[in-house]
Amino acid sequence: MATINKCLKIIPAGVVLLFFYAAQLQAHQEPVRIQGEAQGTTYHITYFDKKNRNYQPEIEKILADFDKSVSTYLPTSIISRINANEKKVKVDSYFITCFNKAKEVWKNTDGAFDPTVYALVNAWGFGPGAKQKIEKTLIDSILQFTGFDLIELKGKYVVKKDPRVSLDFNAFAQGYSVDVVSGFLNSKGVTAYIVEIGGEVYAKGRKPNGDNWTTGIEKPVDNSDAKNPLKAIVKLEDMAVATSGNYRKFIIENGIKYAHHIDPKTGYPAKNNLLSASVFGKECITSDANATGILVMGLDKAKVFLAQYPELLVYLIYSDEKGNYQVFESPGLSAVISEKE
Repeated sequence: MATINKCLKIIPAGVVLLFFYAAQLQAHQEPVRIQGEAQGTTYHITYFDKKNRNYQPEIEKILADFDKSVSTYLPTSIISRINANEKKVKVDSYFITCFNKAKEVWKNTDGAFDPTVYALVNAWGFGPGAKQKIEKTLIDSILQFTGFDLIELKGKYVVKKDPRVSLDFNAFAQGYSVDVVSGFLNSKGVTAYIVEIGGEVYAKGRKPNGDNWTTGIEKPVDNSDAKNPLKAIVKLEDMAVATSGNYRKFIIENGIKYAHHIDPKTGYPAKNNLLSASVFGKECITSDANATGILVMGLDKAKVFLAQYPELLVYLIYSDEKGNYQVFESPGLSAVISEKE
């Protein structure tokens, strides 16, 4: 007993209380919240930082530089200059990442995801170009230079097999920008945050009090102006989620609704009973690109595709024969999704 007593160290009660108080302070630490506009949409970022540093100026510069690379709405961007066939346009790391990811997902989805649909997107009035009168002859002519096999990346330069080929990374660029901003926060030692840009989300860690970060999946009600009621609440930790839907961006012509997701094989907006596709993963760029491809595929083809790529966890909302909402959900998501009715 004497030997044991010599090894014991008595911690004064005041020190114990100090430790407890410090833990309480950390649990009640106020988050840093920043928001703004970028890429034609909005962003919202919340993070916990012991030094309470505000990174909004740095983040806005990152997003501005990102647009200078891959925004088709910026005439001087790298992608716009390539689409205009400007000579010797050297691409940057943002463009290279987008191009390589697009090629990967294009192959995996058997062309359901294809960023060379830019001319079709414009023709239908979903891009920066003026809407054209849709006729079969027009669509057939554009399809002749649609296909990701008609373009390749050699070093830091893009090579086209047909000069009319043009690129549109908008279907997954916002997801990638979420990853870019998340990488910046990681570099600053921030270990608890949630980044949302245009509805695409990545969350790291948990809040100091142990709570998960949460986000929502909307009901796919046609609504181009405002947010919809939530269909489900999602708890995120070290996970991204990106959602593609046909309820936000669409046109109605002669009483027919045309959503902005173009089927690269037909040249027309995809028509199936899949209303919304949310894809979960470790990086938002992959989730965003696959969400677009899945929405174009439709439910039946998506199920076959997902069986080949079980790492992609999905929450799919579709319409049954009576027009009611139904859900197809990956088994691994049951612990993080709570449906609302």
